[in-house]
Amino acid sequence: MAETVNIYVAKTQLSRLVDRAREGEEIVIARNGRPVARLCALVPETSRITFGRLKGAVHLAADFDAPLPAEVLGSFEGEA
Repeated sequence: MAETVNIYVAKTQLSRLVDRAREGEEIVIARNGRPVARLCALVPETSRITFGRLKGAVHLAADFDAPLPAEVLGSFEGEA
């Protein structure tokens, strides 16, 4: 169960409370005995974008942007 801390105590001990939350503890911050916020650890990002990851692994033909043959282009345009 989460520990409930008064907002005054939370203001004076915020650094310690953040350290406890980082370690996995959940702390509820209350004002006048009523819970108003929850302090908990953030879930770390699982992956980051790495530019150039596929460099050398992908090959494009020299004519990749050449016009399509008439029979292939016709099938895209609904011709039989």
